[in-house]
Amino acid sequence: MRRPKRTFSIDEKELVFDLWKQGAGYSDIGRVLDAKPGTVFTVLRETGGIKPRSRSFNKKHLTIAEREEIRVGLSAKLSIRAIARSLNRSPSTISREVARNRGRRYYKAVDADNRAKRMAKRPKLSILEINPELKRLVIEKLELKWSPEQISGWLKVTFSRRKYMQISHETIYKSLYVRAKNIIHHSLTAHLRRRRPMRHSRYHARSGDRGFINIVNGVSIHERSKNIDRRRSLGHWEGDLVSGTNNTHIATLVDRKSRYTIIAKLAGKDAESVYQALLAIFMKMPAEYRKSLTWDRGMELAKHADLTKETGMPVYFCDPQCPWQRGTNENTNGLIRQYFPKKTDLSTHSQKRLNEVASQLNERPRKTLNFKTPSHMIDRSVALMV
Repeated sequence: MRRPKRTFSIDEKELVFDLWKQGAGYSDIGRVLDAKPGTVFTVLRETGGIKPRSRSFNKKHLTIAEREEIRVGLSAKLSIRAIARSLNRSPSTISREVARNRGRRYYKAVDADNRAKRMAKRPKLSILEINPELKRLVIEKLELKWSPEQISGWLKVTFSRRKYMQISHETIYKSLYVRAKNIIHHSLTAHLRRRRPMRHSRYHARSGDRGFINIVNGVSIHERSKNIDRRRSLGHWEGDLVSGTNNTHIATLVDRKSRYTIIAKLAGKDAESVYQALLAIFMKMPAEYRKSLTWDRGMELAKHADLTKETGMPVYFCDPQCPWQRGTNENTNGLIRQYFPKKTDLSTHSQKRLNEVASQLNERPRKTLNFKTPSHMIDRSVALMV
């Protein structure tokens, strides 16, 4: 016998969103509510995983009991003022109530109350619906792969004296994910760093930790100077590889202070190819811009001693399975994945294309830089591009 379609009550929907916010998955929520994961997904997708605001009615509004008193008073041919006095309401409130509900002769309490509730549910216009210029700017920046937080911060800096040209990042997210409103087309979520069909909680678990290989004569990150940790000067870099299909790779470098990004095409992942690519990049820089390099524990940098000898830069290696020790680079690699998603054959992209992507990233305002850009933070006279 076919199982009847499962529907959720208001309280159950509240529980769905609460569990989702806590990091529970579709199956976990389904087990709690005895529902299929697909049913849970359908409920969440309707609002993009964002819990809808619960409806509440102002206590100043007329109640169904008061409307019934109005009907009785009108039937007894009492004046508007007399009805208002009996309800301790303003005469103008009673007058508007009667006028908007077919007048004295046809006023019905139930119909008036239903109409009031229906009108209260009218969707309020978003600032993006009211302000086409602001909407155009938001869409334009989303297409450049800016995050909602970057867009919001940039607008506050750029239009500091024009409040109507400012918007919170949460409003942008809601405009993207709440499909019922269709303020910004849902397809633009493809330009976000996490291209998900709905918003996920920060508590959702991530799996798939990589193993590690011991680097011969590698200098531990714990021997790195505290001045490097404090990001007080330019020239301290974090680096790693980003991999694609068919054994293709690119090298990424990020300056710890300015967040300036360099992306380099690699001939292969072997130690010699990586060494030659990094050496070419760093030898183009003035000595004051090559002070140190912090890297993951991959064997691709087995020739770190040769790199230090040629460039004068000490190379530090992170602890096993501790990517947060080079968090600036990890974050930047996530941004780069917006342009080169997993399963991309990176060999099809030229160095010119990689430079274009790096340039876009370096022109993005960053919250950590008070919404200035990496290009603004670093000396423009120094050509750091490959």
